[in-house]
Amino acid sequence: MIHRVSERVAEEAGGRTGSTHVVRDPDRLKAMYGTVPKRAAGKVHARLDAHDRQFIANSPFLVLATAARDGLLDVSPRGDRPGFVHVATPTRLVLPDRPGNNRIDSMLNLLSDSRLSLIFLVPGLGHTLRVNGTATVSTDPALRSLGAVNGRLPRTALDIQVSEVLYQCPRALVRSGLWDVKRHVHPAQLPSLDEVLADQVDGLSLEESLQIGRASVDDRLW
Repeated sequence: MIHRVSERVAEEAGGRTGSTHVVRDPDRLKAMYGTVPKRAAGKVHARLDAHDRQFIANSPFLVLATAARDGLLDVSPRGDRPGFVHVATPTRLVLPDRPGNNRIDSMLNLLSDSRLSLIFLVPGLGHTLRVNGTATVSTDPALRSLGAVNGRLPRTALDIQVSEVLYQCPRALVRSGLWDVKRHVHPAQLPSLDEVLADQVDGLSLEESLQIGRASVDDRLW
């Protein structure tokens, strides 16, 4: 489905190549948005400082972006107790893998294109931390031990070399009200993931989907 959608979007975009509404000139685009504020222009740095390390130590959730060989992109959530990402040095992070659905899309991508980008979030804070770099998939016991839970080692860990670090302003989270409980959707307003996948996956019954969903949370968090 992902491939079919991407091909359709590309075809539609190709049909609009002559449109005057499509912006292709970087200078034109920059002129539309104006001057970059001083603190935004100078905020990119190459090493994790004390502020960055403290933010990562308090972050229980991040989003990982990688690129596939076929040009498609993947964005994947990662989460655990605060500090689950280990800061080894000012230019090195270790991200332990946790049990999931075994698609391992992100790691497969990194085997052919080592570039990645991370967005760290801390619940209650409006700003986020972005880290760009490269990564290898490692089975080194020393790295895996950094992510041990109840004596169990993760099967792999991402050994990340940091190249860029920058904070993102809080506007997006403020506008969205992400941490505002009063604006949260009640779970009953939307179908559960078990129900959605039972509808979308051929040959998967709702009962089977519910069993898989329960097991993934009850038995395979770590």
